[in-house]
Amino acid sequence: MSAIWQPGSPDTIVHGDNLEVARSLPDASFRLIYLDPPFNTGKTQRRQRLTVTRAEEGDGRVGFGGRSYTAERGAVSRYADTFDDYWAFLEPRLVETRRLLDDTGTLYLHLDYREAHYAKVALDRLFGRECFLNEIIWAYDYGGKSTRRWPSKHDTILVYVKNPDRYFFDSATVDREPYMAPGLVTPEKAERGKLPTDVWWHTIVPTNGAERTGYATQKPEGILRRIVQASSAPGDAVLDLFAGSGTTGAVATALGRRYLLVDESADAIAVMRARLPDARIVEV
Repeated sequence: MSAIWQPGSPDTIVHGDNLEVARSLPDASFRLIYLDPPFNTGKTQRRQRLTVTRAEEGDGRVGFGGRSYTAERGAVSRYADTFDDYWAFLEPRLVETRRLLDDTGTLYLHLDYREAHYAKVALDRLFGRECFLNEIIWAYDYGGKSTRRWPSKHDTILVYVKNPDRYFFDSATVDREPYMAPGLVTPEKAERGKLPTDVWWHTIVPTNGAERTGYATQKPEGILRRIVQASSAPGDAVLDLFAGSGTTGAVATALGRRYLLVDESADAIAVMRARLPDARIVEV
């Protein structure tokens, strides 16, 4: 495969198999990698095809960057979010992420309770336990509530660094959040807000929100914004191998980072084309 991306390449979206693409990329090319793979739920997931097109100003709905677009719903497709051997699928991709991180780089792996504990063991082996930085809990409150167990209302994001002595982390640039008990701190602190901890209370993408694309597994920009702010600097390159709706690219653009997004779904590529119209598209 010819080189599809090199340090210094423009923002790029690749339609193809992410393992094949990852293996073609140069070593140490990215300061930040975010992975949001299938969660191995064991269920058949429902996805409706969307045809997204740019619209004249004032027509359609307004999305990212104030751009107008229309979305026409089409056929419903289904895919099995289950694997005979999930780790035979995921582990080779994790191996590539370690190679692709530069010496100051950080990996964020976004899963839920089904595979997060196995992922911790796998990443400890691949990166080394000393490279484990954080377990982030993204807590939300939506969907059904079980009465036979505690309802599952969080995702887990495991954070590993390439080099525990040199990794990049800039907490000063991270958006602050309100104190839960503002009366217990000074008015100045309450006005400024506090830095997030490793538990992030954040809503899902609102049904009628401006950033919503209609993509089934879209993650909110607020979650990716914290990740990109903390673990990269303006001008750095960010990689997302399971790009989906393109949230990583949208946030990277807003924060002045460069990005490479990869997905094998034609639906995902269509959504990203509309959301990120300035990106270069590569078919593999």
